[in-house]
Amino acid sequence: MNLPVENDSGEEVFDVVDRLDQVIGQAPRSRVHEQGLLHRAVHVFVFNSRGQLLLQRRSASKDEYPLRYTSSASGHLETGESYLEAAIRELKEELGLDGGLEYQTTLPAGPATANEHSALYVLHSDTTPVFDPIEILDGQYLDLSTVRQQMEREPDVFTPPFRELLRWFLDHNR
Repeated sequence: MNLPVENDSGEEVFDVVDRLDQVIGQAPRSRVHEQGLLHRAVHVFVFNSRGQLLLQRRSASKDEYPLRYTSSASGHLETGESYLEAAIRELKEELGLDGGLEYQTTLPAGPATANEHSALYVLHSDTTPVFDPIEILDGQYLDLSTVRQQMEREPDVFTPPFRELLRWFLDHNR
């Protein structure tokens, strides 16, 4: 189990990576985001047996994209953590869920993904999620067609990484 690495002020420290997703150093969360340094994140799409996708709305206290809709669970990798380890951890922390995750893809870091190499996993589950109130304001299951239509009408209500991951998912799962 990896313990979060923190600096002297208690701030999370992330691995900074290059365009090929190779670790080139570490930096505090605030510096990574302020300077647009490339780093790693994981996203999980949770689908129920009706094929609906669980979307969460980020809490107002989030430092990036507060109150926007995003993946069912998502977060940064801790220093030295694998994408799969982070997906399992985030799913448990944010939704109280676990189960067999299916790897989908990793999109490269760039402006469209908030400078995050973004790995996507899928979980199929009918277990009722328990939202972490610090991370998540609320959430709901929606049909993919509804999410797609809403994203076309109002793209800015969704986080940029989620928009990119959903586009990829829809293009590759017809």
